[in-house]
Amino acid sequence: MGPKSSSPDGLEGVKTVEEVQAMIQESFRTPMVKFLRKRLAEAGCPVNDNFFKARECKDVQGTGGFVRGSGVYVCSNYMRLQDEVNQVVIHELIHAFDDCRATNLDWGDCAQHACSQIRAGHLSGDCHFKRELLRGYTKTRGHEQECIRRRVLKSLSSNPNCAGSAAADAMEAVWDICYNDTRPFDRAP
Repeated sequence: MGPKSSSPDGLEGVKTVEEVQAMIQESFRTPMVKFLRKRLAEAGCPVNDNFFKARECKDVQGTGGFVRGSGVYVCSNYMRLQDEVNQVVIHELIHAFDDCRATNLDWGDCAQHACSQIRAGHLSGDCHFKRELLRGYTKTRGHEQECIRRRVLKSLSSNPNCAGSAAADAMEAVWDICYNDTRPFDRAP
């Protein structure tokens, strides 16, 4: 294996594309990833192993993404731990599930994009208290919803249709229905 790459923000110890691709394969063994892949298949959208790709992300804000027709990518230059890879895969699989179940999901529509981000943030565990502490956020009461809102707005900032107050307005307009939509789970994990 080659030398470790360095991340855009100077973090040492990030993994190479090859290492992250192996970590993606390892994530397939986790119960949450198995569950989501099974539910995608049951919904008519099976995803095979080549649906997931590791890549270096120089022009992308975030740690990964879902692209309709292409699949899930995980940004190797931001990954250091298996748990981080697992989280990205889970988060992006929730987007893939949303894309599968909605016959006309428009990712360019600020409200629809916000809804999937709310769901992914809530259902993936991205905003679990432990993760927030590791990010330096120490608020105990109401931390999960505050975290989800912060991360939704960050994601929407890359959508050209969500300029100015459009992102916050869209998020607030769909918050209740999307936060409470736990499909494919019976309840939020």
